Amino acid sequence: MRRRGLAPLLAVGVTATLAPALATSTASAAQTGTAQVGAARAAAQTAAPTSATASALEPYVKQKPKWRRCEADQPAEYQCATIKVPLDYRAPGGKRIDMAISRIRTTTPDKRHGVLLANPGGPGGPGLDMPLQLKSELPESVRQSYDLIGFDPRGVGRSTPVTCGLEPEEENWLRPYKKATFDKDVAWARDVARKCREKSGATLKHITTRNTARDMDLLRAVLGERKLSYFGTSYGTYLGAVYTQLFPGRADRIVLDSAVDPARAWRKMIQWWAEGAEPAFDRWTEWAAARSEKYGLGDTPKKVDRTFWDLVQRADEKPIEMDGEKYTGDDVRSMMRRAVFSVREGTDLVVALKKAAAGKPASAKGLPDPAGTPRPAAGSADVPSDNMTASFWAVVCNDNSAAWSRDPESYRRDAIEDKGRYPLYGDFASSIKPCAFWDRSVERATVVNNEVGSLLVQNEWDSQTPLPSGQALHADLKGSRMLTVLGGEGHGVYPSGNACTDGTVADYLTTGTLPTKDVTCEATGDSGGGAREDRKPDVRPGAPLPQRSPDRF
Repeated sequence: MRRRGLAPLLAVGVTATLAPALATSTASAAQTGTAQVGAARAAAQTAAPTSATASALEPYVKQKPKWRRCEADQPAEYQCATIKVPLDYRAPGGKRIDMAISRIRTTTPDKRHGVLLANPGGPGGPGLDMPLQLKSELPESVRQSYDLIGFDPRGVGRSTPVTCGLEPEEENWLRPYKKATFDKDVAWARDVARKCREKSGATLKHITTRNTARDMDLLRAVLGERKLSYFGTSYGTYLGAVYTQLFPGRADRIVLDSAVDPARAWRKMIQWWAEGAEPAFDRWTEWAAARSEKYGLGDTPKKVDRTFWDLVQRADEKPIEMDGEKYTGDDVRSMMRRAVFSVREGTDLVVALKKAAAGKPASAKGLPDPAGTPRPAAGSADVPSDNMTASFWAVVCNDNSAAWSRDPESYRRDAIEDKGRYPLYGDFASSIKPCAFWDRSVERATVVNNEVGSLLVQNEWDSQTPLPSGQALHADLKGSRMLTVLGGEGHGVYPSGNACTDGTVADYLTTGTLPTKDVTCEATGDSGGGAREDRKPDVRPGAPLPQRSPDRF
């Protein structure tokens, strides 16, 4: 895959030069390796004028968060606060926006290593409740080592949320290509871009991953920490990788779970949903065929494949009805793309559709929603209902506008071609999106290429951020180690109840020592999805994985 040279960094070293007491010392910088030191010096040189920028940012660093109990019905140890960050780091003396933060402090200060910041994914995913989630998932040895820190990224939730004023039907953005409706889809994409621009104004263009990474480093400085440890999942891996690129000397213990390939941000990452769905679908046909006596979908992969596509054709001719809802062939394809995250869920979906098509009782309960409209960010009545969608487009379009063609006809051609190459989902992923009509990015896309130490964790059968995506980030982060779960399925690995996987992550977060080489773990249970059934509560906490929207990273 083609890699470009390092892009210039804009104002990335500003917080590093704010307060000498918080700056990385020469000794600690030496511990991070000569490549990181060189990157840090280059960053400082591109942050001109350093003295003026530092002076403008100094009031931000001196903030003292006013911690309070987050909610009356939440534990008292779970505390929230709000700090101010610059809307535009190139002009930090200008407009300020809110950054909502949270924490659960370690109860063993003598064992405290520092802070562990976390992001659950997105873009657009609120992360204020991450300390609660981490507390339930991490073993005691890790919890003792850190104050657990959460935050809503800029533009999200309680962090000065953006909005486009969208109606629910306008948030349904993964649309199949049809010749008869393509002009309407182009109009929809143009309208979404226009509404976002009108509703969120000058704020919109500054909702980017690079600026969120800068917010993270400012938060580090406000908390009085020399370095930042971080746990990011899905989109959170890209955010973490960008942080390591902008602030290599600030990165401490970095865990990146289910990784985004930075070179494909963002149009090609969305297209990878279609590419990743095909091998996941083929795996499902083999799994179902091997259990034909139980499920009756066919005794060979080819027959199982035929069973599914016959249902698609039937639904195109006459929608299949379940629980009062009617599902077209496009609905069935969309649902199946999400269902094959797990071979069991894929089988449950097709069995239910087959029964319903035959006029037998069947229920859609627990099956994927074909529309996939995200739920609004929770926790505040002031959060617009379309905030997750608005902040998603802000980041996906602003991070790299060059990735998005300005020619609507190119999306038509790509959708037609990719439906042939990836019949399950190719046209959904490649058809027109609002980014075709978005304003140009303020900064160029971040090229990740550094030697910061980090641990990447990846399922073999993740079709949302497929294994090659994780391998690409591993190649970019030259100081990283990669843990691959062979047979692991689904999006998001930790915690899995697998002693090999969970133990490797916990050991790294506790000791700061990476494995000497890449690690391979075998998924436990009948499939990766069965790992939870084998969980031993006395070994690892038994918290379930968060429910991540299948139309987000």
